[in-house]
Amino acid sequence: MNRDPSENISFLMQSKLWIYNYLLNHRRIVFLGLLSVFLLFGFFQIGQTKQREMQKAITQVKLEDLKITVGGSGKSLGTAFFGTLTNETNKSISILTLKIDFLDEDGGVHADLTISRLGDTKYRVVTGGADGNRDWVTLRNYRDDNNLDCEITIRTHDIATLGLWGPKAEDALGNFVDADEISLENFPFVTAKNLTLNLSDGKTIDVWAARISYVGESGWEIYLNNNSDEGLALYDSLLEVGVIPVGIETYANSRRLEKSFRLQGADLETEYNACEAAIQRPLVKEADFHGKAAHLKHREEDPCAILCTMTVDDLNVSGVPRYPVGISPIIDPTSGEVPVDNKGRRSYTTGMSYCPTIKEFVVMGYLPAELAKEGQKLAIEYFNEDGDGVYPITVKIVGKVSLYDPENKKVRS
Repeated sequence: MNRDPSENISFLMQSKLWIYNYLLNHRRIVFLGLLSVFLLFGFFQIGQTKQREMQKAITQVKLEDLKITVGGSGKSLGTAFFGTLTNETNKSISILTLKIDFLDEDGGVHADLTISRLGDTKYRVVTGGADGNRDWVTLRNYRDDNNLDCEITIRTHDIATLGLWGPKAEDALGNFVDADEISLENFPFVTAKNLTLNLSDGKTIDVWAARISYVGESGWEIYLNNNSDEGLALYDSLLEVGVIPVGIETYANSRRLEKSFRLQGADLETEYNACEAAIQRPLVKEADFHGKAAHLKHREEDPCAILCTMTVDDLNVSGVPRYPVGISPIIDPTSGEVPVDNKGRRSYTTGMSYCPTIKEFVVMGYLPAELAKEGQKLAIEYFNEDGDGVYPITVKIVGKVSLYDPENKKVRS
């Protein structure tokens, strides 16, 4: 049945009137709806802009063969972030990870390593001098127990290492290699590659440099043949361009503690788990690995002890300033006793040193959760005779972060 044209016009007018009344009666809902659409469109445009910026940046660096693994699973052991970077000049760079931790069955921190990828199936494992044999045995036993086809070669006596760090490290190294090759754009933080250095005496040496730092400043670990001629030539050349040599105390204690960097065998032990040491990752991989069950449990519970960074309030408690070293008991001044956590572990200093950059005497140690609070007043006991060896300390950091350059801008620059 055909509708009269006048009826169509009347129907259209009634529809418009109904829509007008609806909008008028529900204007607040309509306004919010329009506002939501506008905000969503705005966020979409911002996201698209950021995506274009990211894509532009990514075109300069290409990730290949990316692999992430934690603990031991299948033919993988440890925690690592592996891959290959290829920039526009087709120079390959190996990705590194500063913290590669092996856990024991109970989730304790068994080893703290640096692993870099040298090829499709070839990796370099770097560990502390005091831990080398233990970590070698761990890798060897894991290989043998799981019947893995893997060759492990100890290079400790073949390779020497020189640490070059500081605000002018890039300028210093740039005296011996093309400055563009070691710029932050072409040689970013936590990467490594081979370099040929043209030293000041005309000698040329090949080195493998890793842009990582354990002292809170940008720079490199430079690996070279353990050859006295090459080592002395590099050392003398660096001296000639103004590099100042410093002892291992700077590397192992003062500058490390300014950054609250953990030391295996001191701050990191199997007696404490990764969550208590505050080195846990944001995510855990799906595949199984050694210590995973314990680690997952630790992530779900509140730690009963936490590694903290503290500073000494007064070094002159005996009339003469003293600078404690080594391991000392931590004291709760309210009780005069050493704090003990719920697992029966007593608090002590895992490391301490005067830190010249921040002009503070820094102490690290595990505290029971109830005392692990910023601003908490405690003390350490060091050669105490009649109260002349009790040094007041204050908790400055609970868990992660550091007193010096807390945003890590310097080490990444």
